[in-house]
Amino acid sequence: MAESEINGVKLGSSKPMIATQAELVENRVPIPYRDQCAHLLIPLNKCRVAEFYLPWKCEGERHAYEKCEYELVMERMLQMQKIKEAQEMKGKKGKVVGSVPLIPSTANM
Repeated sequence: MAESEINGVKLGSSKPMIATQAELVENRVPIPYRDQCAHLLIPLNKCRVAEFYLPWKCEGERHAYEKCEYELVMERMLQMQKIKEAQEMKGKKGKVVGSVPLIPSTANM
């Protein structure tokens, strides 16, 4: 899979996809949840079914899955911050990046 770049910032996650598509289909993981943490969701869902979704059960599995998801979100936020910084530097060096003002100049204030 080729990674793309925006303003010199690599896009995509540094975490590998561990679960295969066949495993995800077999375990009926919904498509929106098929990310780099899906390999942790499979045992979590099996535990939830076995324990009748009791909230105090499966804490270790849930913690591992939520930590993985948190790390993915933080990684995406860092990538977005780097992209914005690169765009700001690009705008300061040469041409000014045009933006739409929140309050139009035609508004009487």
